[in-house]
Amino acid sequence: MQDFEAILHNPILSASLLACFSAQGLKVIIELLRNGKINPRFFVSTGGMPSSHSALVGALATGVGLTVGWESPEFAIASLFAVIVMYDAAGVRQAAGKQARILNQILDEFFHDGHHLNEERLKELLGHTPFQVFVGLAWGIVISVLALPAL
Repeated sequence: MQDFEAILHNPILSASLLACFSAQGLKVIIELLRNGKINPRFFVSTGGMPSSHSALVGALATGVGLTVGWESPEFAIASLFAVIVMYDAAGVRQAAGKQARILNQILDEFFHDGHHLNEERLKELLGHTPFQVFVGLAWGIVISVLALPAL
């Protein structure tokens, strides 16, 4: 039980989760400002502004660098992990979202005459633009720098 309590009191983990969840909250606020209404779906959705995955890994790498050292192997691992996650968010997942959008459009046009398809529409908002990834990274760095001294 002590090990579990130690995990909960890990300041790097806490700062990283704070960055991730607050970025998800920002998605709801940004959606409210764009469309004038709250869409709770954005609390749990992938894609959109800012990237919560990038915020999480940005805070993680920053926290490791601040506490263990910028020259440490742990910082190198966290940084490379962050690069892979952000590359995936802006590359692979964004491409998959574009493909889903095109497939949904094809299905809409193909079945416009009243035929129905029993499958759900493909999720289109999967990835991020490079700007959304950068904003998420910046958010994570700021949260880690501000939160770690307080944790």
